[in-house]
Amino acid sequence: MTARGGGTRIPGWLYIPAAAGAALVLLPLAGLLSRVDWPALPALLTTEASLDALWLSVRTAALSTAICVVLGVPLAFVLARSAFRGLALVRAVVLLPLVLPPVVGGLALLYAFGRNGLLGEALELGGIRIGFTTTAVVLAQAFVSLPFLVLSLEGALRLEHRPYELVAATLGASPSVVLRRISLPLMLPALISGAVLAFARSLGEFGATLTFAGSYQGTTRTLPLEIYLQREVDPDVAVALSLLLVIVALVGVLLTASRQRGLRT
Repeated sequence: MTARGGGTRIPGWLYIPAAAGAALVLLPLAGLLSRVDWPALPALLTTEASLDALWLSVRTAALSTAICVVLGVPLAFVLARSAFRGLALVRAVVLLPLVLPPVVGGLALLYAFGRNGLLGEALELGGIRIGFTTTAVVLAQAFVSLPFLVLSLEGALRLEHRPYELVAATLGASPSVVLRRISLPLMLPALISGAVLAFARSLGEFGATLTFAGSYQGTTRTLPLEIYLQREVDPDVAVALSLLLVIVALVGVLLTASRQRGLRT
């Protein structure tokens, strides 16, 4: 049997465990869809608590994504184009939130920016409180989402655009001009897909947010926290909000997958 898009043959038996792997993901999603009260879906998504959580999640996810873009683009350039002692360690630390349990990330943020934290104590003396506020939600989301954007950009920077940048540098363009006129425009598709992934990850963040920001309606109770609370009170609302998050995450994955297909072609 021939793999699509190339001439490499794969053993036919591989499709059996592959189908089982796909079923492991699809069956729970099908179970979720089977529990959606479709006629009541608009009403379930427009309750006061749902709208508060939705608006807070969208607003904080947008802010955290902006932070990821502002900090992640330079970070990806440094990781992809620099060579210095300790670079591997820096990359490992930057990507650490990908494998850390979110609650551990929340504790780390709390001990850094909380009232008695590493920086939080000094901030409190200056009248600035971060822990258990909306700002804490944004920081928690940015903490867990930044690696997604950095990985997306770093991979693109390693595989693409280098010849164009070298030509521009040979013609006398300064590094800043090359960055502004060549690198950034060419990496825009990767930046968009990485930003969408970061937004979707921010929108779905739960553990770090709960630990660092708590759950206060209209202030820190995002969609995942509202889903967690509603699963006991009103399961239909929890399922409706879960469906919304699944759709947003699916859009992000599809955009990233379409970009990867474009690179292969």
